[in-house]
Amino acid sequence: MLDAGILLLAAAIDDGLHVDSVWSALAMAALLGILTSVVLALLAIDDDATFQRRALLRAARQREVERADVPGVFFLEIDGLSVEGLRRAIRDGHVPTLARWHASGSHRIIGWECDLSSQTSASQAGLLFGDNHDIPAFRWFEKEHGRTMVSNHPRDAAELERRHSSGTGLLAVDGASRGNLCSGDAPRSLFTMSTALQRGREARGDLDVFLADPAALVRTLALSVADLFHEVTAALRQRRQDVRPRVSRGGIYPLLRVVTTVVLRDVAIQTLVGDLLRGVPVTYSTFVGYDEVAHHSGVERPDALDVLRRLDRQFARLERVAELAPRPYHFVVLSDHGQSQGATFRQRYGQTLEEVVRDLLRPGTELRAVAPADEVAWSATAALTEVAGRGDPLARTVRIATRGRDDGGAIEVGPARRETEQAGRADEPADVLIMPSGNLALIHLPEGDRRLTREELDERHPRLLPALRAHAGVGFVVVHGADDGPVVLGAHGEHRLRDGAVLGDDPLAPFGPNAARHVARHATFDHAPEIVVNGMLDPDTGEVAAFEELVGSHGGLGGPQGHPFVLAPAGFPVPDEPLVGAEHVHVVLKSWLAHVGHAVAMPRTEDRSVVAAGSPDG
Repeated sequence: MLDAGILLLAAAIDDGLHVDSVWSALAMAALLGILTSVVLALLAIDDDATFQRRALLRAARQREVERADVPGVFFLEIDGLSVEGLRRAIRDGHVPTLARWHASGSHRIIGWECDLSSQTSASQAGLLFGDNHDIPAFRWFEKEHGRTMVSNHPRDAAELERRHSSGTGLLAVDGASRGNLCSGDAPRSLFTMSTALQRGREARGDLDVFLADPAALVRTLALSVADLFHEVTAALRQRRQDVRPRVSRGGIYPLLRVVTTVVLRDVAIQTLVGDLLRGVPVTYSTFVGYDEVAHHSGVERPDALDVLRRLDRQFARLERVAELAPRPYHFVVLSDHGQSQGATFRQRYGQTLEEVVRDLLRPGTELRAVAPADEVAWSATAALTEVAGRGDPLARTVRIATRGRDDGGAIEVGPARRETEQAGRADEPADVLIMPSGNLALIHLPEGDRRLTREELDERHPRLLPALRAHAGVGFVVVHGADDGPVVLGAHGEHRLRDGAVLGDDPLAPFGPNAARHVARHATFDHAPEIVVNGMLDPDTGEVAAFEELVGSHGGLGGPQGHPFVLAPAGFPVPDEPLVGAEHVHVVLKSWLAHVGHAVAMPRTEDRSVVAAGSPDG
């Protein structure tokens, strides 16, 4: 209105300028404002100084925030990056911010070993709740309910949280969850899968700040277009140079990739800036872009490393914003699992595992499979679901644009909707269900209310187990004997987990010293299937054969997928023993919060659920 008034005043003074009406002046002022925002945003499309100026302006608006001496802790998760991948990225200059932290001695690298299965729902439940029992894979069948569980469907994620939360998670004391699968009992959450269907959980001011800033929106749009172009040219380059292994990167994938590498990343960073400037004591945020690109491009291919470089730059920006915060901050960078690379099972042997199993079943047996959706499709689902529940014009726009894709409140897009439909069909009666998760596959026989034994499997499908264990693409198979309990079968031997007895060659020997421990624990899960199939491992290269069409994969045992990391401040205490299992790491993360002076939520007793840091009970 002020600009329109200036135009009218200029027209009154200068006879050469004519403005038809007040409405014309308002329209011209709006047009000039839009053009100015676009031009300035393009000139400073990813400029650090511009980012810092905006942070200073936001800090100036937060003057009423009370200062605190107790340091805050930000946990920044790089989904899918192994400790081996981090070390090489530091050595080769791909992550200069993390390299500087490490070289200065302010941070140290701590490797840890994740559980079976090596994927986000199991790892994040362990890291954030301290309990990841009975999560056998990313997707599985539950006989007592007659339904398929898919970890990153909003309803199923909420159910997983209900089962594993004691109310005393890592973020329970005034924490914030940003872009995670689990909330960690945080009172604040944004784009978190397990809370996406909850309404009114938090005032989403930071998302509104992002959406209301035309320069930020134009910047994100321009970077999205650039990333889309980068993906298309990288895929063409792989085909032209005949890079192998490789998988198809067409269809909707390039658009979905942009969601994780640019859009969700930018929203997360803006939200984290708000958390810093408000002095939020503890925040956990997951960045899924590297994991997504590594799945399709390769673990250390140029475009995957480029995603790491750009994410590292965002961490440097958060570090600078922390100087404006009302309390000091520590940054902990970690991963929930790694990825192992290799040609897929179908590429190596000309058949999918589903086709192999189908040929081995007794004639007339009905087999159904749940083909996994791209994980980024579920990230988009969480974001759209949460936005759709806001009750404002943007929410109404999202609901109109996604009409017909609403599944009980969850807004599903692309492959996510297809997986839900397949899971629904798998809930219908079938003789055999097969569910792959990376190089791990679960084979369920849904009938009855108990897990069938090895002997019963041999009676019903006599060719199945002998052929599976002998297949070159299978590392080992786990079944349950009527008398022997869980048994690991390999091509040339067996490993009885109950007493550790090995007949012939130990099928677990190539998979590391803790393989028997991981498989034995997995076998105790109530929802473990009749047959667990873990793909082959090349001991010389660390390559695996995924049952999904992914170059980089995770879910089972073998290679870097089971070896994530924590890049922690050097002063944080670390146990002398190796960190094995996400539940173990959870205890360490909580001890760090207590170490810097936070109140830490402990398991509930009769009289209290929070113990002050430094108290004997802590």
